[in-house]
Amino acid sequence: MKLLYDLLNQFGVSGDESPTSDFLLHYINKSKASWATQPEVFSGEEFHDCILLKFGSPKTALFAHIDTIGFMVRYENQLVAVGGPEVREGVKLVGKDSHGDVFCKLIGDEDDPRHDFPRAIDRGARLAFAQDIRIDDEFIQAAYLDNRLGVYTALKVCESLEHGWVVFTTYEEHGGGSMPFLLSFIQQESPIKQALIADITWVTDGVLPKEGVVISIRDKFIPRKKFLDRVIGLAEESGIPYQLEVEASGGSDGREVQFSPYAIDWCFVGAAEENVHSPDEKVALVDLEAMIELHQYLMKNL
Repeated sequence: MKLLYDLLNQFGVSGDESPTSDFLLHYINKSKASWATQPEVFSGEEFHDCILLKFGSPKTALFAHIDTIGFMVRYENQLVAVGGPEVREGVKLVGKDSHGDVFCKLIGDEDDPRHDFPRAIDRGARLAFAQDIRIDDEFIQAAYLDNRLGVYTALKVCESLEHGWVVFTTYEEHGGGSMPFLLSFIQQESPIKQALIADITWVTDGVLPKEGVVISIRDKFIPRKKFLDRVIGLAEESGIPYQLEVEASGGSDGREVQFSPYAIDWCFVGAAEENVHSPDEKVALVDLEAMIELHQYLMKNL
């Protein structure tokens, strides 16, 4: 669990993913010698803060976004949401600017969020929820399980993967934007026709904790049924606990796969959480285990 703890403690509000990207690149370079297949690693300014790992001869790509929701400092003590964070009076925020570390509380409401730091914070500085990781026998609770659990899942897939792309993306929480150039590179370097999205969804009236990983039939966007049927068939064959989601809203990097100029099928596969986009996101450990196992199985068998 040390890797997961370390991931949860990385700062990575959308547009400021460099600290998380640097952490991942260090971990990958240190750990890849023990993986079943040695990947080719693509990173650097050409890819902004994204990282692409190419294993063998890929047929499928697994995408996991590394950014989180948060806030950006405006004028005086005003805050502007990045992504869709919960705005709750008294929540602790952390960050830094040119003068040093920032520790403050969120005040105000969704229409007028502010901070209570005693001095002005640099305009454009990003603030994130202060991390508080809680794990018991059944659940993990913390900020940024969305999408640190997806990143953790992708890294666990890397350990045994023989053929496939594993791609760590940016900007997803605030409208996306990295997927077009990543897909263009992938289709030039080693093309694929199918993609999996390792991300976190919501507990709803039809999706419950401890009932297995969620395969999303649709959110706001609708993947191709022919591909979904293959994924669901493999999930059934695997014996790994899963549940099916049908929602009218929400989105992921899958949206940009579908909107791309490439004929790539996609499917969202992820654990469901309570307390979405808050400091208290909560996921059942058995659902996280099922998420990891199903992504490993699908990447091997699709």
